[in-house]
Amino acid sequence: MKKNEILELQIEDIGTSGEGIGKADGYTVFVDGALPAERVKVLLMKAKKNYGYGKLLEILDASAYRTVPACPVAARCGGCQLQHMTYEAQLAFKTKKVKDCLERIGKVKDVQVYPALGMEDPFRYRNKAQFPVGEKDGTVQIGFFAKHSHRIVDTEVCLLQHTVNDAIVREVRAFLEEYRIPPYQEQNHTGLIRHILTRVACHTGEVMVCLVINGKKIPHIEKLVERLQKIEGVCSVVLNENREQTNVILGNQTKTIWGKDRITESLHGMQFEISPLSFYQVNAKQMEVLYDCALRMAQLKGNETVLDLYCGIGTISLYFAQKAKHVLGVEIVPQAIADAKENAKKNGVENVRFLVGAAEEVIPNLYRTEGLRADVVVVDPPRKGCDLKLLETIVSIQPQKLVYVSCDPATLARDICYLRSNGFALQQVQPVDMFPMSTHVECVALMTWEMPEHHAL
Repeated sequence: MKKNEILELQIEDIGTSGEGIGKADGYTVFVDGALPAERVKVLLMKAKKNYGYGKLLEILDASAYRTVPACPVAARCGGCQLQHMTYEAQLAFKTKKVKDCLERIGKVKDVQVYPALGMEDPFRYRNKAQFPVGEKDGTVQIGFFAKHSHRIVDTEVCLLQHTVNDAIVREVRAFLEEYRIPPYQEQNHTGLIRHILTRVACHTGEVMVCLVINGKKIPHIEKLVERLQKIEGVCSVVLNENREQTNVILGNQTKTIWGKDRITESLHGMQFEISPLSFYQVNAKQMEVLYDCALRMAQLKGNETVLDLYCGIGTISLYFAQKAKHVLGVEIVPQAIADAKENAKKNGVENVRFLVGAAEEVIPNLYRTEGLRADVVVVDPPRKGCDLKLLETIVSIQPQKLVYVSCDPATLARDICYLRSNGFALQQVQPVDMFPMSTHVECVALMTWEMPEHHAL
């Protein structure tokens, strides 16, 4: 096969990134936007020895699960990958994705993987947005990056974000145009406004607007604050300074220029303070579903010691503290631990302790100095999964139960493979759709300690 050939393919499967997978004379081609059981015509854009990438030109026979995307720019924008698929089919895809990762990477054949838990309304669910700001032909561009690029797809409305973002983007765009504030140019590291970051507390209605800038201040910022104050819910306007040539969105310097330093969100009657740098699940409704699954798997009776590793601002720790005797949360980010302690105090939770540091260093030290043991360990790591030293530490602790919350089925499966080889048994996995219209899926896995012999730390 050669580049620029036009092929007719029968799409047989769907890849982990949502691309259709078809074959032409045994040659595998990946096609964005194609669905299983479809016959399609594609232009071969990249041809490698055993596989290639095609651009969808025409759908000759459409899948019964194909639907018209609700967003007019869905095909170009990188924020969504599955809007052309019915939501029922998206949930089935995500369940299969988890099973495939467990079988292929985790070497698991016989575990119960429940169907992915979806949303009644799979739109307007995100409570955090990060809009890149740029310029094209002298016009301000605000939206999201196109697929596989850093080219901004300009849009005034995103159907995944909270509705208040439409008004925020509209006001920031008008301000930049009126006062001719230069957007950031990634190619030459010039311009001022890099990103608009918003945080929305869905249960309390509080909204934070954070402007990420390539500098120290924004000219006429008081005029923008006046505009933003008129939007319902906005109670905080923050500047974040990021002057580095980097893809990292936020810099280290943050300053509140109007209103509150943090917004307050509620979860099962508890209050949580959220700053621009705080980790908080982006889907408030599904977060409750996710944490309820984790709590149900732990089956706490009230006399357990729980370790919450990668605890962030303490959401899971405080959630579990309602049912456990004691919870210890460990997190390497000092500001997150400061927030966690404040959240515990704010909610009157006294059976919890938070420590700063790498869990793989903190926990063994506590075992040696305090004889620390745990009945239940909860981990909620970043997308890269758990550090190997942390997995070794968990094996040494030998908790009765390990509840693993994961945002990446591949690294979850990798870690499960190690844990199963070192004394744990995998009991069940529950996918939860935290990210409708995208290929991402969250999971909660329950593992139990099965090996009788003792391993000291």
